[in-house]
Amino acid sequence: MRRGRRVGFDVGQVRIPDGILATPVETLWRGKSDIDDAAQIVRECEAMEVIVGLPLNMDGTEGASARDARAWAAELAESVAPAPVRLVDERLSTVTAHGQLIAAGRDSRKRRSIVDQAAAVVILNTALEMEQRTGNAPGECVSIAQEAQQ
Repeated sequence: MRRGRRVGFDVGQVRIPDGILATPVETLWRGKSDIDDAAQIVRECEAMEVIVGLPLNMDGTEGASARDARAWAAELAESVAPAPVRLVDERLSTVTAHGQLIAAGRDSRKRRSIVDQAAAVVILNTALEMEQRTGNAPGECVSIAQEAQQ
């Protein structure tokens, strides 16, 4: 397994929580400065890699949310280069996060405010487990040149 810090993002339409070493840090709000804010976190953490959740449909196809996550990841990749940005399948990460929060005794009103952060942790943990199990970097690397051409 490669050594180094990784930052994970669960990209949503409204909020972007991030996790560092599988610990939630904060929630970023989508808007004008979300890429700059995310890139700043990556730099502050001296991350060697960024993991972005790719919200695939249950049948593995990509819908509007996946296209949005891809576009966001490509923009972030340009801002954080040379640190690679990787897309990792995030199916059921929010369901898993809700289950973990319920098991931890969080009441439903408090869960809503942190479930996105918990989902980012699930995505990052999944990526780390994939790498540990296979010996390969997880997911799909975002190619800056390829994305810029589209």
